[in-house]
Amino acid sequence: MDGRSELGAFLRSRRARLKPEDSGLDTYGDRRRVPGLRREELARLAGVSVDYYVRFEQGRTDTVSNAVVDAVATALRLTDAERAHLHNLARAVGRRPATPPAPAKQTPTQGQLRLLAAMPDVPAYLVGRRTDILAWNPLYAELIGPLDTMAPEHRNTAWLTFLDADVRARYVNWDVKARNVVAYLRRDLGRHPDEPAFTALIDELTTASPEFRKLWAEQQVADRTDGDYHMHHPTAGELHLSFESFVSTADPNISLITYTAEPGSPSETILRRLTPRSPGRPRHGRRPPPPQATPSMTSTMPRPTPIIREELREEHRA
Repeated sequence: MDGRSELGAFLRSRRARLKPEDSGLDTYGDRRRVPGLRREELARLAGVSVDYYVRFEQGRTDTVSNAVVDAVATALRLTDAERAHLHNLARAVGRRPATPPAPAKQTPTQGQLRLLAAMPDVPAYLVGRRTDILAWNPLYAELIGPLDTMAPEHRNTAWLTFLDADVRARYVNWDVKARNVVAYLRRDLGRHPDEPAFTALIDELTTASPEFRKLWAEQQVADRTDGDYHMHHPTAGELHLSFESFVSTADPNISLITYTAEPGSPSETILRRLTPRSPGRPRHGRRPPPPQATPSMTSTMPRPTPIIREELREEHRA
C-alpha cells in the first residue's frame, strides 16, 4: 500500500463530504470549485497551521501526534472506525520499514474448530486478515457454496463477493453485502498496510470488477459487527438471516461470523432442512475435500448407527 496516497485520498474524501456551514464556518457567498471544506478551513477547525495540515495530508510529516490526529478526526466528524483508520494511516506513513516483516500465518485454534463443530445448525465461519476464510462448518458451505472444492486462494470473502457469480447470486441484497465487505476490507488494510498479499488482492479486484473499483474509490471504512442479509439458496429458496461477528481474544485479527434466523420463521425452517444429518467436522486450511462414496467404497463404509437402523426399520414398516 502507498501510505501517502492512501492517507491523502482518505482525508480528501472526508473533507469533500462536509459543508462549511455544517461546521459553523462563514462562506460569504463565495463560489467553490470543489465540494466540501478547504484545507485552510479544516486546519482552522483542527487548531493547526495550514502549512502543517497540508504536509500531513500529503504524507510529508514523519510523525504526527495522536492529539493532532484526533483533532483532525473531530473536525472531520469521523466515526469511531474512521478515526481508528486515520490513526493507522498516520502511523503507516511515519514508520515505513525498508523491508516489511512477513505476516504471521493465521491458523485457527483447536478451541475455535471445536466451537464450529459444536454449532451444526448455525452457519458459521472464521475470517482472518484480507477477509480470508480460515475455517467453516458444513451448514455455512451449504449456504454459501462448495468451499471444499474451491481453490484455496479463492476462499476469501471479498473475492467470492465480487468475482464468483454463484456466490453473488446467493445474496439478494448483494449491494449491502458488497458495501460491507469493501468497508471492512479498507479498515483491515489500514491495520496491515505492508502485506504484499493484501495489495495483490486489491489490485486483482480493482482490475476485474468495475463495481469493486467504484466502491473502493468511495473510501468507506466500517467494522460491520452485525446486520441482515436476504439470501437465496438454489434449491431451498429465500432466507432472511442476521449475522453477528465475534472477535477472537487469542488473535484479534480472527473473527467468528454466524448467521441466524428469526425463531419460528420460514427462514429457520429452511435452515433446519439444510442442516446436514451428520454434522461432520469443520473444514479449514488447505485440506483436500473428503472422499465421496462410490460403489467400490460401500463395503468399507461404516455400518449405520443404532439410531439410523431404527429409522430404516420405521421407513420399511411405512
